[in-house]
Amino acid sequence: MNRVETDIAVIGAGVVGLAIAAELSGRGRVVVLERHAKFGQETSSRNSEVIHAGIYYPPDSLKARLCIEGRERLYELCARAGIAHRRIGKLIVASSEDALPKLESIAANAAASGVHDLQFLDGPAVRALEPRVRAVAGLLSPSTGIIDAHALMRHFTTRLEIAYRTQVRRIEPLPQGARLIMEDELVLDARTVIVAAGLDGDRLLAGLVPPHVPVKGEYFALRRAPVSRLVYPVPPPHLDGLGIHVTLDLAGAARLGPNTVALSREDCDPPGALAVDPSHAPAFLAAAQSYLEGIEAEDLSPGYAGIRPKLSATEFADFSIRELSSAGLPGVIALAGIESPGLTAAPALARYVASLSVV
Repeated sequence: MNRVETDIAVIGAGVVGLAIAAELSGRGRVVVLERHAKFGQETSSRNSEVIHAGIYYPPDSLKARLCIEGRERLYELCARAGIAHRRIGKLIVASSEDALPKLESIAANAAASGVHDLQFLDGPAVRALEPRVRAVAGLLSPSTGIIDAHALMRHFTTRLEIAYRTQVRRIEPLPQGARLIMEDELVLDARTVIVAAGLDGDRLLAGLVPPHVPVKGEYFALRRAPVSRLVYPVPPPHLDGLGIHVTLDLAGAARLGPNTVALSREDCDPPGALAVDPSHAPAFLAAAQSYLEGIEAEDLSPGYAGIRPKLSATEFADFSIRELSSAGLPGVIALAGIESPGLTAAPALARYVASLSVV
């Protein structure tokens, strides 16, 4: 048996795991364990790369608090470290009078959560900002932005010790911390263990954390960018998620998405699990045409997809972050349900986890 010791082990080199490892790097030796050959190969590289303002989440939820704190920390970090980003802004639009109450409720929720810079716009004001958007009213969020998520993760990896192609098979308790058993009988003992393993984190700690519900989100690329900022519809009341919206990347390319496709755990692993189904294009087109003019079928092409580790497929579920002493694993901190706004919240999530760490 090949046994190694460290102060802190972080399982998962996605954006959240890397942010936590960087935050804890001054407290001793930190080793990051990642099953893939590179960092950020799952949810962290398959999202909209949006810096969220913190508008939709229930007040006092971890998602609301950590998103708002993380947003400010992320903008500061980007400016300090030269990470590519743009405070591009976002419009949430009501395309009919029936959607106005929901728009007002979104504004009230944002204010209750601490987002105080939303601007209410009437239809002509929306049109003046985005001539191709059809709406009776809208909310402008000047704090929303976009970021190069890969550059952010690369920044976090600076001076981190990362063991790639290393998959943790099981976690065993120690008097303080845990023993991580990997392939080929490699063993790592750590005084503090952070499980930030995304979709598979609940398998490592089965019965100790809420089970993940995998939900696939697909994106379709647009041939031309129809807008100059992000545009989101008011979500229909029956829909889980924010509806099919338009986002832009730092190169100016536009995409529609994501949708929500519930998966079984077995559906997540086979080759092709992340393929975009071209037959979904008409639904994307219809959603976009409800608030965007001049979008036709030939403008859409399959883009990419990601799988979100949700805790519920049908209703709001907050981030789950627990120190597991009460479950017999002192020094082990488990993260579950870290979906959107995980990218935005990453710097704040890292500080929150650090406050729970005993190292």
